[in-house]
Amino acid sequence: MSGFWSTARGIAWRGLHLTYTNPPLLLPTIIFPLFFYVAFAGGLSSVGDVPGFDYPAGYDTFQFTFVLLQAAAFGGVFSGFGIASDFERGFGRRLLLASPRREAIVVGYAMSALGRFAVTGTALTVVALATGMRPTGSVGEYLAMALLAALVCIAAAWFAAGVAMRLKTIQAGPAMQMPVFLTLFLAPVFVPLDLVGGWVHSVATVNPVTALLEGGRDLLAGEHLDALLVFGLALALVVLFSLWALRGLRAAERTGG
Repeated sequence: MSGFWSTARGIAWRGLHLTYTNPPLLLPTIIFPLFFYVAFAGGLSSVGDVPGFDYPAGYDTFQFTFVLLQAAAFGGVFSGFGIASDFERGFGRRLLLASPRREAIVVGYAMSALGRFAVTGTALTVVALATGMRPTGSVGEYLAMALLAALVCIAAAWFAAGVAMRLKTIQAGPAMQMPVFLTLFLAPVFVPLDLVGGWVHSVATVNPVTALLEGGRDLLAGEHLDALLVFGLALALVVLFSLWALRGLRAAERTGG
């Protein structure tokens, strides 16, 4: 077991070291979420005045929840880019040969994604609070929101890992990004679900991200939360994509990395 965690920690540390010693990799992970928050919460703040918009914590908090989950998801996807790049350079093959417990590889990449998201999420929270966001939930509810975002990050990391280990090229980037992007934006991003119209409402109703997003918003507003549904769904996504990532790992093993 010690070998498993030693391998996972080594991969995580390598990923974090590469990110935080390389500004072109580091800055987009922090700047893009801040840009989306400013664009959505600031540029669209008047949306909070439309009839039927009754979110008690204000439009800034409403949008912060989405941007935080978006940052978590794309933080996970970013780890898939690292996996694909490692396989292109031959490091992935060497890693498969050197690792006594290869399952630790997908865990290590997820740990790296969580480490990056911790910095991004903290920076986003500080900026949001400094510019006027006033959530009405408790500190404990914010920590629960952070846990929910962490689960989203892990699920996205393992989804991207499964794609990257099957295709083993950075050109697989769109296959990692687009499903996550579409799933996120086919949810009630700008207004509550009741105010979403047309076919988007039909899709958002069955989109699992909608339940996660509404659950996070309930936490930050201190409102009633169906914790079993929200966290059960998040854990189900983590388990589902862990199996997807492990099958991708097996595919990489069969083709020799």
